[in-house]
Amino acid sequence: MTQSPTPDPAHVPAPSLGVSPATPATPVSPGVSPAVSVVIPVLDEERHLAEAVARILGQRYPGSLEVMLALGPSSDRTDEVAARLAAADARVRFVPNPTGRTPAGLNAAIAAASHEIIVRVDGHALIPEDYVAIAVETLVRTGADNVGGVMAAEGVSVFECAVARAMISRLGVGAASFHTGGQEGPASTVYLGAFRRSALERVGGYDVTFLRAQDWEMNHRIRETGGLVWFNPAMRVTYRPRPSVGALARQYFGYGRWRREVMRRHPETVSPRYLAPPIAVAGVLSGILAGLVGVAGPIWLRLGWAAPLGYGALILLGSAVAGRGLRVGPWLRLPLVFATMHGAWGVGFLTSPRGLRSGG
Repeated sequence: MTQSPTPDPAHVPAPSLGVSPATPATPVSPGVSPAVSVVIPVLDEERHLAEAVARILGQRYPGSLEVMLALGPSSDRTDEVAARLAAADARVRFVPNPTGRTPAGLNAAIAAASHEIIVRVDGHALIPEDYVAIAVETLVRTGADNVGGVMAAEGVSVFECAVARAMISRLGVGAASFHTGGQEGPASTVYLGAFRRSALERVGGYDVTFLRAQDWEMNHRIRETGGLVWFNPAMRVTYRPRPSVGALARQYFGYGRWRREVMRRHPETVSPRYLAPPIAVAGVLSGILAGLVGVAGPIWLRLGWAAPLGYGALILLGSAVAGRGLRVGPWLRLPLVFATMHGAWGVGFLTSPRGLRSGG
């Protein structure tokens, strides 16, 4: 088993990450099919990794393609699966990611990758067979630095189906085109992404201090340095939603915490969409508190109950609209899913500590 040489990701400073090509890359030109490096940060993906890699190797793309895995300290047999995949196909290589953190793994894989086009895929993501071809065509046609598409949530269980529907609803995720779809065009961020290596080098790669929201933060730096981030709905990646209320709450709590950290780092990115969940949480909790005090105190404080009741009515109405066409089981779970997404995101945002990126 041979491991490809790569700089230790621990040696990469932050926020300047020093991503550099392992070999000189060939610029992207119209009329050619440039070589592509697909990078995957991997941790505890024993169940999904082989299928994800098979989808990549089965791409209908005329250019050469390699897969670079960044292996974190998995507690399952992920490393064994990766070794078998590399032994079976020389296009699959791997590098260590001792920290197990996604941005460090991505930087290590990018540094060891050979080609000018860098396509990011997650270990549990399933890309369609034309994904790389569409990504490269879009990069060449638009001149963008990063292109991406739709995070196509598909559930299996009743709860997952409810989450999948919530994730394509404006009530659940706002106007994020990579969730809800929309017209092709410039975007603030996209799901996963296919990059020009020159853009990654220009901004220094992923900031390893952002354990979450690293995609959004780096796309912001790409745009701030004059680059174009482009959304193409034809690029669809199948995503499996969280399977339980607890898992969904933990996911969105983390989103909220790290979204606030992005706003601290880049205050110009504040928008109503990201402030809505914490405002809703603060309003509902304040309303409940006022209503309870009003039971034994000033009667006017009982008006505070209007906040939680109004939010509840909004959730029920929104669930009725968003759930059209769903089976009864997922439809009945939509109010719980929406409330969990909003509440966990809002609480995460409100409790996000200032020292988050330094481990606080």
